[in-house]
Amino acid sequence: MDWSIQEVARLASTTSRTLRHYGDVGLLAPSRVGANGYRYYDGAALVRLQRILMLRDLGLGIPAIAEVLDGQRDDAEALEGHLHWLQEERSRIDRQIESVQTTITTLRGGEQLMAEEMFKGFDHTEYKDEVEQRWGKQAYADSDRWWRTMTADERAAWKSRMAEIGFDWIEAADRGIDPAGDEAQALAKRHADWVSAIPGTPGYGTGAPVKEYLVGLGETYVSDGRFTANYGGIEGATFVRDALRVYADRNL
Repeated sequence: MDWSIQEVARLASTTSRTLRHYGDVGLLAPSRVGANGYRYYDGAALVRLQRILMLRDLGLGIPAIAEVLDGQRDDAEALEGHLHWLQEERSRIDRQIESVQTTITTLRGGEQLMAEEMFKGFDHTEYKDEVEQRWGKQAYADSDRWWRTMTADERAAWKSRMAEIGFDWIEAADRGIDPAGDEAQALAKRHADWVSAIPGTPGYGTGAPVKEYLVGLGETYVSDGRFTANYGGIEGATFVRDALRVYADRNL
């Protein structure tokens, strides 16, 4: 039994474009190609795709994924740079689970709700001290006010935009394009426009972020595991950093 590329894309919540790219770089070859040119995947290919997506979620880029799947890389060494971020994310989710379980138990027992126990792990202010230290108390206050006044749909749209930019960065890095080239610089402009639209961002209201801020943000993507994984690991984050630096030098 095999599945068409469209069926696999739907089942794996990915895109046909991504699957074709994986095939083009030798990461996931189709089991067969039909007379109509369509790609088909059998059970073994689906198992390999499952592993690819798992490793991708852990922040590895395509070269590292290929090495892991081919048994040429130590998984522990490959994942070392992302371990801290993963542990923090697990801790946050554990706190959310605990708080929801506590609320359910309290409601079912007819007891009084304890507000301070209800929102563990849901606090978007967890980086308050860090933001204030780097960019000042006003920057945090402005961004916090902006976030709190957004509707659920507005927050979802903002997160979707962030995810789309992250995906496009990863794909561009995987294809090995020049960070100073037109395609990467178009991505860098999208990124700069995105961050400069957030109140509290240095340069907010001027249509562009402050140069030092954008360059520093790129450096953070490489040095901080919480952000590195969002761009496919160290290689991807380095590509983003380099492209943002070029953009800043040319335009800010």
